[in-house]
Amino acid sequence: MTESNGSVPPDMDAAVDVDRDERAVDGRRAQGEQVPDWEKRFRAPRVSLPDWAEDAPDRSLFVSNATGTYELYAWDRASGEQRQVTDRPNGTTDGALAPDGEWIWWFDDKDGDEFGVWRRQPFAGGEDELAVPGLDPSYPAGLALGRDGRTAVIGRSTDEDGTTIHLAYAGGPPAEIYRHRESAGVGDLSHDGSLIAIEHTEHGDAMHSALRVLRPDGSTVAELDDTEGGAKELGLEVLGFAPVDGDTRLLVGHQRRGRWEPLVWDVATGEQTDLALELPGDVSAQWYPDGSGLLIVHGFEARSELFRYDFAERGLTEIDTPAGTVSGATARPDGSVEYLWSSAAEPSAVRSTTGRVVLDPPGLKSPRSVPVEDVWVEGPGGRIHALVQKPAGAAGPLPTVFDIHGGPTWHDSDSFAAGPAAWVDHGYAVVRVNYRGSTGYGRAWTDALKHRVGLIELEDIAAVREWAVASGLADPERLILTGGSWGGYLTLLGIGTQPEAWALGIAAVPVADYVTAYHDEMEGLKALDRTLLGGTPEEVPERFEASSPLTYVDDVKAPVYISAGVNDPRCPIRQVENYVERLEARGAVHEVYRYDAGHGSLVVDERIKQVALELDFARRHLPKR
Repeated sequence: MTESNGSVPPDMDAAVDVDRDERAVDGRRAQGEQVPDWEKRFRAPRVSLPDWAEDAPDRSLFVSNATGTYELYAWDRASGEQRQVTDRPNGTTDGALAPDGEWIWWFDDKDGDEFGVWRRQPFAGGEDELAVPGLDPSYPAGLALGRDGRTAVIGRSTDEDGTTIHLAYAGGPPAEIYRHRESAGVGDLSHDGSLIAIEHTEHGDAMHSALRVLRPDGSTVAELDDTEGGAKELGLEVLGFAPVDGDTRLLVGHQRRGRWEPLVWDVATGEQTDLALELPGDVSAQWYPDGSGLLIVHGFEARSELFRYDFAERGLTEIDTPAGTVSGATARPDGSVEYLWSSAAEPSAVRSTTGRVVLDPPGLKSPRSVPVEDVWVEGPGGRIHALVQKPAGAAGPLPTVFDIHGGPTWHDSDSFAAGPAAWVDHGYAVVRVNYRGSTGYGRAWTDALKHRVGLIELEDIAAVREWAVASGLADPERLILTGGSWGGYLTLLGIGTQPEAWALGIAAVPVADYVTAYHDEMEGLKALDRTLLGGTPEEVPERFEASSPLTYVDDVKAPVYISAGVNDPRCPIRQVENYVERLEARGAVHEVYRYDAGHGSLVVDERIKQVALELDFARRHLPKR
C-alpha cells in the first residue's frame, strides 16, 4: 500500500542511461512541443538512500529510475563505478547487499504480482542465479544475510502454509526453523550469526507484533510480547542486533508510552534498557557501526529530524538537517550520516552531514513545487492534521483535490511528491488528510481504526472538507476525491456514502468489493483485515458489508475513474471488475484503465500516462466555472 561520498561523476555509466530521458525531452522541444513541469518531475532521475555493505562499506546498492524504470544499481565508491544490476520490463526495487559486499540479492516476481523467488548476482557483475534452490515461490516475508557470505534467513508467505522461515547455507538445502498460520517475518540476524530475531502475530492481531529470538536450529532463546497480560494493542518491532560479535543486545521499537520509541533488550540476560527519550513524536533508531550510539529518526506532525544518542553520555545530540522529511538515514563507519531528504517544495536528495550531496544523478533536474501549509481541524475523534498546497498567488475558492494516502497505517508528510504537484500545476488546491489510522500521531490515533473501517477515515476527511469550504479555499461544487490503494478504497467508499459531497472520484488500485478482495488477496493482508474488522466475512458479514464500496455503488452520483493493475495481489482485479459491472449495469458515468502490472507501476512512462489520464478525466468531467 512502496527514496556517499561526493557527487556522481558525469562520466559514469548511469549518466548514459539518464541522458535517454533528457534527449527525449530535448527532442520534443525541437518539435515545438513544450514538456510541462509536472511531467519533468516524474522523468527526472531519482535515487534511493544507498545501502552499504557492513564489511565492505565502499560497496553500495541503490534504486534509481535512470533508465525510465526503477531498477537496482551497484555503486563502487572507491572507483566511482556504477552499473545497473537488474533489467526487467516492470522494474525491480526489492534487493539486499550481503554484508561482505560480494553478492546482491533481488526478488524476482512476475509482472508485479509479488509472488516469486530470491535471486543473486555477484557485485562485480555476472550471471544471476537462484539464491536458495529448494524453496518454492512465495510472497516475501523478510530476508537477513550473514557476514560469513554463506548464511541466509528467508521468510516466506503463502495461502497454503501461512508464514515459514528458513535457514539456508551455501551449497546445502534450506531448513525450516519456523511455521505459523498467522503473519510473521524475519527481523534480523546477529552479528556472529548465532541469533535470529523474528516478528510474529501468533496472538491474532496483525497490527501489533511480538518478538521471538531463535537459534539456528529453530529453538527459542527469548520472547518479548507486549500483547500479553491484557496489554492489548501494544506492538513491538525489530530494529537490529548490535553490530559487534558476541553482543546479544537487540534494538527494539515499542509503544508502551503511546508512541513508537526504542529500547535495548539483552536477549541473553533479559535486561531491558528503556532510553526514555523526551521527544514528542514517533522515534525510530539504528546502531552506529561501532555500537557506541544510536542514530535517531524522530517524526512529529508530518516532519522529521535526526539525533545521535550516545550510550556513554546517555544523551541526545541533534544532527542539523533542513526542515522537511528524512525518508531514510544511515550512519557510516567514519561517523558521518547520510540521509534522504525532501520537502513539499524541494525535490529529494541524498545528503551527508559532511555537507556534500552523496548521490546526484546527472541529467534532467526536477522542477520545484510549492510549500505545504499545515491545517488543524477539530474532528469527531480529535484534532486532524491536514497538509494543503495551492498554486502560488491563487485566491479561493479553488477546484480542490482531496488526495488520500494509502496504508492505512501510513501518513502524508512535508515531502516531495510529483502527483500532488501535478494537480497544483493545473490550478487545483490539494488537501491531504492524516485521518484516524494514520501513523505519526500516537498509538491511539493509529489504533482508532477498528470495526467501522473506512467510515472512520471518511468522518475525518468530511471534517476537513467542511473546513476547506468554510475557509474559502475550496469550491464546494468542484471537489475531487482521489487516492491510491487504501486511498483508492476510501475514494470509492466516499463517493458512495457521501454522494452529494464530491464532484468526481478518481481511484487507483482500490479495494472496491471488500468480501471478494479478502478472498483473493495475499495471506498477510487477510490477517490485517481480520484484525481491522474483527473477523472474516463469514464471521462478521455486517462489518464487511458496511465497509465495502460495493454496498453503496448504486448511490454513486459522481463520474468515476478507476485504474487497476491486472496482476495486483493487494487489491486484486476480480473485485474491481465486480464494482465496474455494477456501474455499467446502471449506466453510471465511469472510465476504467487496466494495465499489465501489480500494485502500481515502476515504469516512468506508465506512471506519466496514468496521471495524464486522471488530469484529462477531471478536465472533461469537473463542472466549469
